[in-house]
Amino acid sequence: MNHSSAYMPGPVVAIDGGGTRCRLALRGRGADIVVELGSANVTTDFDAAISEISRGLELLSARAGIALDKLASLPAYVGLAGVAGPSVAEKVAEALPFSHIRVEDDRPSALVGALGARDGVVAHCGTGSFLAAQINKDQRFAGGWGPVLGDPASAQWVGRRGLTLALDAVDGLRGHSAYSQHVLDKLSGAAGIVQFASTARPADFGALAPAITAYAAEGDAIALQVVREAANSIAELLPILGWKSGMAICLTGGIAPQYASYLPHDMQSCVTAPAGEPLSGALSLAQAFSEEIANEHL
Repeated sequence: MNHSSAYMPGPVVAIDGGGTRCRLALRGRGADIVVELGSANVTTDFDAAISEISRGLELLSARAGIALDKLASLPAYVGLAGVAGPSVAEKVAEALPFSHIRVEDDRPSALVGALGARDGVVAHCGTGSFLAAQINKDQRFAGGWGPVLGDPASAQWVGRRGLTLALDAVDGLRGHSAYSQHVLDKLSGAAGIVQFASTARPADFGALAPAITAYAAEGDAIALQVVREAANSIAELLPILGWKSGMAICLTGGIAPQYASYLPHDMQSCVTAPAGEPLSGALSLAQAFSEEIANEHL
């Protein structure tokens, strides 16, 4: 008997957690049940991330009308920002109550969610960022190493870069713009910017990004420079991952869609709406994990 034909899909749990929000879903035979909470980045704050996920499981249990121990017995796929290697994945798995669990970083969920089975590339820019390609069923990832070592074009990078250029204007290295005046007023001058940056978390920098993309749309010189630098960093790396003209480009996450009009023309014409969200990708990966478990027991 073919293994795949013997597989009977059962309920699964999927978790997608990033620097801004964490979403948990139960997929059974009816409609998916979803709960949404705050940040869950296991590198930024492991204990807080696990606490948030645990709270989410309690909410999911209550909303689904399923006891928590029953929920924990289901196959679970967990894709989290900050899972930088097997040791972190193992630590997450041990901290959660599931008996069958697969823990990875948040990139595979986003890639599968956006592209489905299509060939293409994903530029995912939320609080953090990464690039990914799916070509002839091969997956390749770049970035996602966090705000200190990477995350170009992420919302936190955009917010932070905007502050740097505003301080350049204070030093007379470039002219002031409406955006630099806005952020200097907002944060009480150069000293206020330095004070803010000394304690700001990635999400705090990211919260500054919407103003930058809005000012860029109005032609503000400093804001435009930030957004163009971000778009250029994406445009330079996609061909290295295997993108070729005509291949789908999905811009996912809170800020990435803002870059579409700043990409080279051959890339602009390939920008396509994602097939689904990272959570839908996590659910697909949870179902594949469930099938693996079922096949192991045949």
